[in-house]
Amino acid sequence: MSDTIANMRRKISSVGDIQSVVRTMKALAASSIGQYENSVRSLVDYYRTVELGLGACFLKSLPDVFTADRKQKNDAGVIGAIVFGSDQGLVGQFNDVVADYAIKTLADLPGKPRIWAVGERLHARLADAGMPPEEFFSVPNSVQAITPLVGQIQIASEAYRDGDENAQLYVFHNRPQSRVLYEPVSQRLLPLDALWLQGLTKIRWPTQNLPEVMCGDTTTLRALIREYLFISLFRACAESLASENASRLAAMQRADKNIDELLEELNRKFHSLRQDGIDEEMFDVISGFESLPGK
Repeated sequence: MSDTIANMRRKISSVGDIQSVVRTMKALAASSIGQYENSVRSLVDYYRTVELGLGACFLKSLPDVFTADRKQKNDAGVIGAIVFGSDQGLVGQFNDVVADYAIKTLADLPGKPRIWAVGERLHARLADAGMPPEEFFSVPNSVQAITPLVGQIQIASEAYRDGDENAQLYVFHNRPQSRVLYEPVSQRLLPLDALWLQGLTKIRWPTQNLPEVMCGDTTTLRALIREYLFISLFRACAESLASENASRLAAMQRADKNIDELLEELNRKFHSLRQDGIDEEMFDVISGFESLPGK
């Protein structure tokens, strides 16, 4: 009986250690969600500034080279796709959800997709589905690491667009939702949507001084488009990381609840075994006392 009680003590101790790890990971996931959500909110003013700049560039006309309704030279041209995933565990179907969504969406588009994957696990998932990415990038582990990653992606995408000025560029990622943890979304970054650009030209300038484009229309416009791409990719990455940590937080909450239930059951069994041991010892004492001669 003592060996059984000792084993039960070890089990309770081991489960308690696991619960400490789970609660630490839960706290880290909760804090990480906040920093990524704050980074997305901080982009609002910057994105507004870029929109005002693009609107100023397109006040006179919308150059066909940047709009989505221009005549395509090759309707079945190459399509670029950037897919954000996760490299860490305890996120459930996070990579499968965004991979399946990207595969289905790209299959409905004409042309052969060229894919860049953010995350080695996502890279393997896409390769198994018959869409091997040309390159994969490591998933950033903090807000500060997002900017270097976006810079690498921009370099790769610019080299891809240099080969085809009519190229299309999409981004796929998971976005946090209130009722569900996340949902997969996509956005076409290039070519720029003509209706969206026309809407930018109708935005009222915040001051009485009308804007004037400096350094030539094309130079300024390309610089603003690079900033637009940077913001879009940064936001996609931050939202993907927030979704990843939300999924991990939910998994840790479920694990913490299950561990509580397991500890309750183990403690119940431990106290039952301990009480059985005490009862057995009491019975031995009573039996021994009653067997004494001359009682």
